[in-house]
Amino acid sequence: MTTIRLTRMGRKKQPFYRVAVTDSRKRRDGGWIELIGWYNPMTKEQKIDEDRLNYWIGVGAQMSDRVKKITGK
Repeated sequence: MTTIRLTRMGRKKQPFYRVAVTDSRKRRDGGWIELIGWYNPMTKEQKIDEDRLNYWIGVGAQMSDRVKKITGK
């Protein structure tokens, strides 16, 4: 199953996340199919490509709980 979830980047105690489309069987920071945005929890900034997000949801990808909360969907 395809999942839209966060992959962690950044440094220790300064997290930064990429919003990635990946296979649900992969590890958190494992390979991804497509990067569709990013999220910075320190400043609450985010940028997500809505067109690609809607495309992947349309073809059956499931969003993680955190991504649902960030996008408001």
